[in-house]
Amino acid sequence: MNHDQHGPLSADLAAIDAEWPLIAAELDLLDAEISLIYAEDHGGPSPLDWRRVRRAEARVTRAAADLAGSVEPRRAA
Repeated sequence: MNHDQHGPLSADLAAIDAEWPLIAAELDLLDAEISLIYAEDHGGPSPLDWRRVRRAEARVTRAAADLAGSVEPRRAA
C-alpha cells in the first residue's frame, strides 16, 4: 500500500473497495462465531446458531473466490 503526505492513493482506496465484500463477509462470520461462544453460557448453541455460522462461512468462501477471480496480478514494487 502506498501512502503520501496527504493520505492513501486512489489505487489504495480502490483495492479496499474491491476487497470490501470479503471483509464484510469475514466480519459476519466473526459475529456468528462470537454468538456461538455466548450461547455456551445459555445452554449451548442452537441449530439456528450453527446454521448462521455455516451460511457465514459460505459467504466468506464465495467472496474470496469472487475476489480471487477478479484480482489482476500485481508486480512487486
